[in-house]
Amino acid sequence: MSKTEKEKMLAGELYRPGDPELQADAAANKAWLARYNAALAAPVSERHALLSAHFGHVGTGAVIRPPFFCDYGYNIRLGDEVFLNFNCVILDVVEVTIGDRTQIGPATQIYAADHPRDPETRRTGLEFGRPVRIGSDVWIGGGAILLPGVTIGDGAVIGAGSVVTRDVSAGQTVAGNPARPRLTSTA
Repeated sequence: MSKTEKEKMLAGELYRPGDPELQADAAANKAWLARYNAALAAPVSERHALLSAHFGHVGTGAVIRPPFFCDYGYNIRLGDEVFLNFNCVILDVVEVTIGDRTQIGPATQIYAADHPRDPETRRTGLEFGRPVRIGSDVWIGGGAILLPGVTIGDGAVIGAGSVVTRDVSAGQTVAGNPARPRLTSTA
C-alpha cells in the first residue's frame, strides 16, 4: 500500500506540499492562527487552551506570545513552562520538540522544513522535513534561526541572532553565523 503525501511528510520523506489533504490542513492552521494571534489580550489560560487544542502536546504553563506562525501546529510538542516570545516562527512539517522550561526570544525561527539540494528534484516541487529537537532548560536569544535536523542539548544557550546549522551539546553556549561554541568567561 502506498503512503499518502501526509504520511510521507510526517515520515521525513519527499512529499508534495500541494496535496489536497495537506492544503486542507494548512488552511485549517491558517484559520487557527488568525484566532490565536487575535487573542493577544486574552488571558494566558485561554491562549493555553487554544494551543492545547491544536498542537501535538502542550505542557503545563507553556506560553507563546502572539503573533506566532507555524505550518501545521500538530507537529509541535511543548514541555512544561516553555516560553516563546513575540513573533516566533516554527515550520513544522515534521516534529519540533521543545523541552521543559526552555525560553525562546522574540523573532526566533525554527525550521524543520527542508528542500532537496539537487535542482532537478527541487524543480518537481518535492519537499521533506528533518525534526528539530530542543532540550530542557535551553535559552535561545531573540532572532536566532535553527536549521532543519538540529538537536539542542539540555541547558544549552544560543546567542541572539545566531544561525544554528549543527547540533549543540548539553550545557554548551554557541553564538554567531554559523553558531560556534563560545568560551565562558570567569571574570
